Amino acid sequence: MGRVGLGLAVGCAVVTCAIAAAFASRSVRRRWRWGQAVALVRELEVACDTPVGRLRQVVDAMAVEMHAGLASDGGSKLKMLLTFIDNLPDGTEEGTYYALDLGGTNFRVLRVQLGGKGSMILSHKVESQPIPQELMTGTSEELFNFIASILKQFVQSENDGFQQLPDDRKDLGFTFSFPMKQLSISSGVLIKWTKGFSIEDAVGKDIAQCLNEAMTKIGLNMRVAALVNDTVGTLALGHYNDEDTVAAVIIGTGTNACYLERTDAIIKCQGLLTNSGAMVVNMEWGNFWSSHLPRTSYDIALDDESPNRNEQARITGFEKMISGMYLGDIVRRVLYRMAEESEIFLDPTKNLSVPFILRTPLMANMHEDDSPDLTEVGRVLEEHLQISRVPLKVRRLVVRVCDIVTRRASRLAAAGIVGMLKKTGRDGSGGVASGRIRGKPRRTVVVVEGGLYIGYTMFKQYLNEAVGEILGDEVAPYVLLKVSEDGSGIGAALLAAVYSSNR
Repeated sequence: MGRVGLGLAVGCAVVTCAIAAAFASRSVRRRWRWGQAVALVRELEVACDTPVGRLRQVVDAMAVEMHAGLASDGGSKLKMLLTFIDNLPDGTEEGTYYALDLGGTNFRVLRVQLGGKGSMILSHKVESQPIPQELMTGTSEELFNFIASILKQFVQSENDGFQQLPDDRKDLGFTFSFPMKQLSISSGVLIKWTKGFSIEDAVGKDIAQCLNEAMTKIGLNMRVAALVNDTVGTLALGHYNDEDTVAAVIIGTGTNACYLERTDAIIKCQGLLTNSGAMVVNMEWGNFWSSHLPRTSYDIALDDESPNRNEQARITGFEKMISGMYLGDIVRRVLYRMAEESEIFLDPTKNLSVPFILRTPLMANMHEDDSPDLTEVGRVLEEHLQISRVPLKVRRLVVRVCDIVTRRASRLAAAGIVGMLKKTGRDGSGGVASGRIRGKPRRTVVVVEGGLYIGYTMFKQYLNEAVGEILGDEVAPYVLLKVSEDGSGIGAALLAAVYSSNR
């Protein structure tokens, strides 16, 4: 071989080795990136772990906080607000009752016709109405005048346009899902607005009185007979359908719970209660905090960057771990860190840095994607996050992240539910109110409302399984979780029937 031939051979060999080395280096980098991503997900899985032992610690902590909140004002992160509702609907109510449901930028008006024992709800009608943006920042008089006028139109349409007789007064249930201090069953003072409202002159006013005055002004012969929040309305409808219902939980965009408490356990209100034996307590459990909650760096960052950072003290603990407002953003934060540290996505991922761009319904769609190539996962990533060309194994990792976050949320919500049962002695642990009849646990119903529980199959499945795990085989069969829909509105009408002056 000549010099030229030898040189060419050596040159080709060098090029070949260089190409091989480049491919090898790229392969090593890919494996390293994938290993980094998997390690981050495993780290998340460990940090979010909720074994049954830990859940029982959360149960105990919830019960302790409930005791403390009932014992004294400010004694607990749980507000434990008295509702003055010591009588729940039982199916014997008769007549036609109306309700208003104000909980956001829309409000609903309802009409419910009750047939008494055996007939139950004969019919009900619901209409929804958006609130004009300018009324959300105007005056209380403008807002309630508008609401009263819509209610009057609804009532007249139901009665073919005829005016009410002067003595034909109707009782109204009013669901008002904003922070308020309840003064009686039919009155409550607004503490502050949320959900985009900022009507300053309404703060500190009796909300029921504002509505009553607006209705009187336009000749609508109605009065607020029951002022409640959405969770209490849900409990009322649950009890109307099943007398063993003792608690209600809402798990949707936000979350809250209420339950029936023995009057002798409400220490701070002794002397103010009736002899009915029980009263509904609104827990405001989004404030719950315990060191046993599995909090991660993602939760801390979420709280640090939230407009309501540490609002109402440690709201980051429960509300931000289990409600639909936040789950999608926790997943987004995990994916963003994976993109930054492991570079497993082929496309730019700048949209992952945008807070709340990944909403929880989208996260649920990815989690529940059962197609062979995870088509829905790819669609959500491409259409909503502008990340395309995502390999199947990366899509599977995304689903795993969704599963970890959802599983933690649902199991913690389950622990909260069992915490209520423990406080009232219905968890099988014994005590003053053991809830046992002839040695057997008492049948107990908890009604659950909210899109996260009703519409997210995996969330519901994980929650139900965790309740069973915590309670154990002996007690679990006696505790039923029942889905409730439209409880906040219909329940308010039912409570209006219970507390009607015409009964």
